Amino acid sequence: MNKNNIYQEYGDFVFRYLLTLTNKHQIAEELTQETFYQAIKSIHKFHDDGTVKFSTWLCSIAKNVWLQELNHDKKRHQLTESLNDMKTLTSNLEEEFFRNEDKVNFFKQAHQLSEKKREILYLRLLGDLSFKEIGSIVGETENWARVTFYRAKQELRKDVIRYEP
Repeated sequence: MNKNNIYQEYGDFVFRYLLTLTNKHQIAEELTQETFYQAIKSIHKFHDDGTVKFSTWLCSIAKNVWLQELNHDKKRHQLTESLNDMKTLTSNLEEEFFRNEDKVNFFKQAHQLSEKKREILYLRLLGDLSFKEIGSIVGETENWARVTFYRAKQELRKDVIRYEP
C-alpha cells in the first residue's frame, strides 16, 4: 500500500462515511483528517491478504475516531455542566452570605431601638402578626402598634442611610 496515494484514493469515501455519521460538514472534515493520521500511524497493522478491504479498514478507524470524538464531547459537556453547577453554587453561597450579613446588620440596628419598638418590629416581621394582634399582646391599640412600627422602620432607615459608605 502506497502511503502517498491513500488520501487521494480514499479521502472522499471516508469523508462521506463520516458525514453520514456526524451530519456536519466541518466535523466530518476534521475527523477525516484524524482518520488518515491514525491510518498512517498504524498502516503496518493492515494486512493486504484479501480478507479485509482497505476501505473497510479505514471505515473502522473512522468509526473509532468518531466514537472518540463523541466521548470527548460528552466529557466536555459534563465538565461544562459541572462548571455551571459550581458557578450556581458559588453564586448561591455568595447570595446566602450577603443575606446573612444583611440579617446581622438588621438585627444590630434593631437592637439599638427602644425595647417597645424592637418588640413591635419583631412581632410584625418575625411573628407575622397583624397590628391588631400586636396591640392586643402589648396592651395597646391597633393604631398605636401601627404607628410604633412605622416609627421603628423610619429609625432603621435613617440608620441605614447614615451607615452607608
